[in-house]
Amino acid sequence: MPFAPLDPVLHNQLRLAVVSLLVSVESADFNFLLEKTGATRGNLSVQISKLKESGYIHVTKGMRDNYPNTMCRLTPHHWSCCAAKAPGRTGGPATSMSPAWWC
Repeated sequence: MPFAPLDPVLHNQLRLAVVSLLVSVESADFNFLLEKTGATRGNLSVQISKLKESGYIHVTKGMRDNYPNTMCRLTPHHWSCCAAKAPGRTGGPATSMSPAWWC
């Protein structure tokens, strides 16, 4: 089965890693993504901004226990894109990887 072409936004290794992590969870905070990717705070912040501008993720900034908290989740647009590219794929976090999970 041929693979769908990878979106140029996801050619960056860190952006692809962030989207990969968000596929398996409903949402993730900045510190979780920082720990799992091993990126620097500055680089992760820039890549999250680029994913947000491209419509891949929704970012919510707030406070938790008197500390700033940034939450990220994949957008509904991302899930509808995946459903269109991968027949049989339903919207929402993946339980298994499919060839078109990156949409």
